[in-house]
Amino acid sequence: MKIPFGSFTFIPKTFLGVDIGTSSIKAVELYRWGERRSLKNYGELEIPSMYKKPFRTFEKNALLLERTDIAKALKAVLEEAHIEAKQAVFSIPDFSSFFTNFELPPMSKKELGDAVAFEARRHIPVPLSEVVFDWQLIEGRYEQNTPLSILMVAVPNEVVRQYQEIAKEAGLQLVALEAEVFGLIRSCIWEDERPIVLLDIGAQSTAVNAVFKGSLRISHSFDIAGNALTERIAKSLSIDYESAQREKAQKGMTGEYASILSPLVDMILGEVEKIADAFQQSKGRTIEKIILGGGSAKLPGLKEYVQQNMRKEVEIADPFRSIYYPPILEGTMKATGPSYAVSVGMALRGLE
Repeated sequence: MKIPFGSFTFIPKTFLGVDIGTSSIKAVELYRWGERRSLKNYGELEIPSMYKKPFRTFEKNALLLERTDIAKALKAVLEEAHIEAKQAVFSIPDFSSFFTNFELPPMSKKELGDAVAFEARRHIPVPLSEVVFDWQLIEGRYEQNTPLSILMVAVPNEVVRQYQEIAKEAGLQLVALEAEVFGLIRSCIWEDERPIVLLDIGAQSTAVNAVFKGSLRISHSFDIAGNALTERIAKSLSIDYESAQREKAQKGMTGEYASILSPLVDMILGEVEKIADAFQQSKGRTIEKIILGGGSAKLPGLKEYVQQNMRKEVEIADPFRSIYYPPILEGTMKATGPSYAVSVGMALRGLE
């Protein structure tokens, strides 16, 4: 979709964020002039089957992309939305990534790199030759007599190659790949250093992410998500999948649909409780807030149901709240914002 901004007399920095989900491709083009970040274009294309059969990695299922089909679909999104930026950051789904946290004794910045590489062999459950891994210091300071808390993420080489080939075939310059949770944190958590759970309910999988002081502390993904909710409605009402999808979007957790969907939603909230308990045990702090993201975040009644059962402050992700866009798009951005949170976060990464 083309955003009517009119003409400008300057050339701002533009960047593209791409989110290849399990059922759709989303792209967001942002530009920056000084400190102001603005929406230039955005687009989405739904494709039910973008993946080959699952393969096993990190002791869980991942999915192989249909590279050529996705590249064609991505090009179609870029053309339809009149997106001109060529530099892009792509997100990697959480189920294709491996996260771990560990602590190291006090040491210098120079020593830390070698120490992390050594620890990686102990924590990553596949040979290091088969993955690309990165890490960040999330707690502690160099040269001080305090433990250093490390967050590490690893991605299979095969997954990285797929994204490199997709970007090339789509005519894009792949500047970076990033686990989607980091894009979510960047676009959805603003200067809130409280312990927060970012609950990302996608189509195929749900991710529960404990975030503290703006840094990811625990991440856990599982396969109860939007598709499972749709399938439950279809089975309960004896209707086809497409009809169930429409019913879910319109009714959500209201009326009779609350009793249909609550068993699955309760299972999701059970995982949230486990992560909240694990965070409290490790950090001695209680989760104070839950942010709902992903395509299911806007289901009618879901926010209220989570708030009532978890007894926490709950809000729906609003990744466009710090980004300028024409007022005429206010309703659209509020309605679709949660599903674009990852792609917005990727584009913001490029503008940093």
